[in-house]
Amino acid sequence: MILINGQPENRIDVADRGLQYGDGLFETIAYRHGRLEFLSDHLSRLMEGCDRLNIAFSATQQQSLLSEIDSVCQQLNSDAVIKVMLTRGAGGRGYRYQADMLPTRIISSHAMPVYPVANISGITVRICQQRLAINPSLAGIKHLNRLEQILARNEWQDETIAEGLMLDYQERLIEGTMSNLFLVQNNKLFTAELSSSGIAGIMRKQLIRIADSLDIPLSITSLTVDDLKSAEEVFVCNSLIGIWPVIRITDLDVDLSYGPLTLKLQNALNSINTDE
Repeated sequence: MILINGQPENRIDVADRGLQYGDGLFETIAYRHGRLEFLSDHLSRLMEGCDRLNIAFSATQQQSLLSEIDSVCQQLNSDAVIKVMLTRGAGGRGYRYQADMLPTRIISSHAMPVYPVANISGITVRICQQRLAINPSLAGIKHLNRLEQILARNEWQDETIAEGLMLDYQERLIEGTMSNLFLVQNNKLFTAELSSSGIAGIMRKQLIRIADSLDIPLSITSLTVDDLKSAEEVFVCNSLIGIWPVIRITDLDVDLSYGPLTLKLQNALNSINTDE
């Protein structure tokens, strides 16, 4: 099902700035067991993105968005992915936008991806050649321009490689093409600092919370490939996959174990999802 500004539709205005310039934001939300997971966090990130991009998204429009999401979910009879897109709206040619533009709301539902069961116990990853741009004004938010990720993901066709890891132009290790990255060393968690590039993932946010609740030491810091080589455990995460342990990094010829701290976080996350 697709709703555009509350109406069943599968076409947008050719002048929409989301199409013309990637001028907008999106969220990918898991709908499992009859509920939307971490909805408030997704909406908070969406609103932060509106503030950062100066998209005028009023309280009335926010209520319409929530109602439209609910309408789409009511049509579902199985687990699904809910994609929310918000563009600045339709306008004339040129980069300058009008301050009073009315944003476009697009809500769609999709089948939940079926990933190999083995991914839960360990995946193989590679290092991507494509680098992430350093851009503090866009870092963290989930804007519509994903060209870097598209180029990175299409560097390999080997189905045995589940994810690619991306660095920025200062050779800092940032994230996966579709995931955030965590390392474990000496029973301490490490994840990349995202003030210059990358997406501040919703699952990453949950795991930071879980680590705090379990008194697991955590450092949000600058990471490098050397940190990856010396890590005892590595895992990636996002809102759909949860946590995938990394057991092999092809480019580095590194094998890793599916370690106890990764398992502990997986169990804690599963407990949260069951209780909510």
